[in-house]
Amino acid sequence: MTSSADDPIDADADALRRLLRHQASTVTVVTAPGAPPVGFTATSFTSVSLTPPIVSFCLNLGSSTWPTLAQARHVAVHLLAHGQHKLAQIFATSGIDRFAAPTRWRPGPNGLPILDGALAWLACRVVDRVVVGDHAVVLAEPELLRHADVGSPLLYHRGRYAGLADAPDGTARRAAA
Repeated sequence: MTSSADDPIDADADALRRLLRHQASTVTVVTAPGAPPVGFTATSFTSVSLTPPIVSFCLNLGSSTWPTLAQARHVAVHLLAHGQHKLAQIFATSGIDRFAAPTRWRPGPNGLPILDGALAWLACRVVDRVVVGDHAVVLAEPELLRHADVGSPLLYHRGRYAGLADAPDGTARRAAA
């Protein structure tokens, strides 16, 4: 008997990873104050609740960033703009000073490192951390935010960075409802 694309397979870690490559995600960089400050690239950012406002992101417990994030009272979540793939790569690379040039940033509220040029950012108060398997789900309440009125997000899909397709008139295409 041959296998077809419609046949289900066991949902092990490798199969799940392959399946999730089909999900396009907004690329975010999460930063936290520290000596030195820390940050990492995440595609797991999502809204959890509007009342009260709560967002979440996930971080591997083995990450070099986790010890600082495990104690941080505040974090900044930056939604990267299309064209910021090099910044995403910097914050996805281990063993380097992610805040050294060419990264442009400034101290923000509660000492949060705020990255220049992001499409949007949220300054958040951490409200909970839930350890699930080899990751922690961090729940945070946005206290301040800033967003651009123009621009499009940097997306991650099938293992590479992408952007929204533009219509011939230069506007982003909208999905049919």
